[in-house]
Amino acid sequence: MPDFPECCDPVELLDLSGRKGLVIGIANERSLAWPAALHFRQAGAQLAITYVNERTKTHVTPLAARLEAPIVLPCDVKAPQELNAVFDAIAERWGKLDFLLHAVGSVPPADLHGRLTDCSAEGFSEAMAVSVHSLIHMTRLAEPLMTGGGSVITLSYLGGERVVENYNVMGPVKAALEATVRYLAHELGPSNIRVNAISAGPVLTRAASGLTGISSLLEATARAAPLRRNIVADEVGRTALLFASDYTSGITGGVLHVDAGVHIESPVFSTQMSVKSEDSR
Repeated sequence: MPDFPECCDPVELLDLSGRKGLVIGIANERSLAWPAALHFRQAGAQLAITYVNERTKTHVTPLAARLEAPIVLPCDVKAPQELNAVFDAIAERWGKLDFLLHAVGSVPPADLHGRLTDCSAEGFSEAMAVSVHSLIHMTRLAEPLMTGGGSVITLSYLGGERVVENYNVMGPVKAALEATVRYLAHELGPSNIRVNAISAGPVLTRAASGLTGISSLLEATARAAPLRRNIVADEVGRTALLFASDYTSGITGGVLHVDAGVHIESPVFSTQMSVKSEDSR
């Protein structure tokens, strides 16, 4: 197996040898999907990797090469034919799929930065289509390939459970995503296909950088979290590896918080974000 010294132990304790996985959502090395892909590969899995468009292709293809991915294809989830083509390629090359990581989301900036009250119908529909319905579509395509069972993993955030300042329209969208996880788990359980979400704490990814006040949110989260810190992306990657493995074979329909424990504390509002770190000592 390849060695990824920046994140992985040379010998992963969890073995995915012989398994095939699809990772949708790598945009660059800061994407939460990237450390997950490193762990999947280090554990022995073969991966199919996608990129959204020609602009992101230049960032993704070198990463796919590091992963030795035999399938690297464009996939804008708003274009159903591209998603279908990815699964057709998997069916032709491998004839099966063991796990799927869904790590995509999109909303027009005007709707993200504005109040939920003022969100446009078009912006709300786009956010729901990319973040939620794409998971449904992928799962429908994955089901016939997961003949021996499988694992579907998606990424959520605390803003789907509680109000988080400036998360705005993405709060209801993530709530819908988590409800979708439960319903998919219910429907696919008889086929031994597990569906789970990782509710990740804030990490300064490309997507998160578009949120208003992200620096203040990171500071406030580190103060409020029981572990008194923010998470790192690799902690999400290791959890994704766990969900892809047999060590979570009895877990489905769940939302696992990987957020240094901040979900058990009070909501983080703008008034808390403005407090200087010295004031919390």
